[in-house]
Amino acid sequence: MNTPASQPPSPSPSGVLVSEHRGVLLLSFPRRFTVQEAIPFRRCLERELPLHPGTRRVVLDFSRTELIDSSGLGSLIPNVKLARSHAIPLVAWSAGAQVKLALSLVGLEQAITVTPGTEAVNPTRAVNTKERPAATHPSVRSVPKRLLDIVGALLGLSVTAVLFPFLALAIRLDSPGPILFSQVRLGWMGRRFRLWKFRSMVVNAEALRGTVENEASGAFFKNKNDPRITRVGRFLRKTSLDEIPQFWNVLVGDMSLIGTRPPTPDEVERYAVPNWQRLDVRPGLSGEWQVNGRSQVMDFEDVIRLDLRYQENWSLGYDLKLIVRTFTVIFSKGSGAA
Repeated sequence: MNTPASQPPSPSPSGVLVSEHRGVLLLSFPRRFTVQEAIPFRRCLERELPLHPGTRRVVLDFSRTELIDSSGLGSLIPNVKLARSHAIPLVAWSAGAQVKLALSLVGLEQAITVTPGTEAVNPTRAVNTKERPAATHPSVRSVPKRLLDIVGALLGLSVTAVLFPFLALAIRLDSPGPILFSQVRLGWMGRRFRLWKFRSMVVNAEALRGTVENEASGAFFKNKNDPRITRVGRFLRKTSLDEIPQFWNVLVGDMSLIGTRPPTPDEVERYAVPNWQRLDVRPGLSGEWQVNGRSQVMDFEDVIRLDLRYQENWSLGYDLKLIVRTFTVIFSKGSGAA
């Protein structure tokens, strides 16, 4: 099958080759599409559509692409939104198994039509045809880390089962409503999952969010004296007991014992492309942010710095060190979330 464009392609700052033929704008992606290429690509269609006003379709040629990480996925999203606002369909052409799964993790396969390409006639084209995206960080497929997560989750769920009747009664007596609170968060490579906590706020907390001042700067919300938090909720947050249902998320693989902070979808909507790097690892029940005074960290850039520091320093021994520090922080005076 020939590519949809015939004129010589022109390079872009992102390493993506751009060409146009009869209303079809072809974007040919490089072998690796990571943060270095993703940052300039974020505004690709914003630059190219005015240069090609007759564009009727945009084709994303992934025939050469062997690795796309979370930053690469993040840079696709504003381009998808821009194309949709112009009613221009997007087609992913010749995507290998890893790219297809990466697109599906963040739901982009619903906005981009995935069509077969050269792999349909040459199934050996891809270097790795296993049905999973390429590892973005060595911690993602570390067997010892996963075993540690399973053992820790089973122990944590045992403690949760013992404490559940007492905490449930306290929550219900203090504030009417459900015992548990769930929220959609983004995990590794932007995959959505449902995170569980003991409810620490009033039932209509999300609706009241607009009435509470955000004391944090950047792409996350924080208020040290949030009036939506209940009396029991303050105790749960102070002791981090509100977090222990997340041992279930760890057991099923949505999270890890140690990792980065799991963001909400609306938070990620405001990310700059480099910030997506924090999604290159599984989110953690604890991590650098939690053990370095999470209630005092009010600048989102500091959260990013801590998350990236974890990725740079990661080892199984480093995870064990952070687990010990987590317990030290929990049992120390003045710890806990605001």
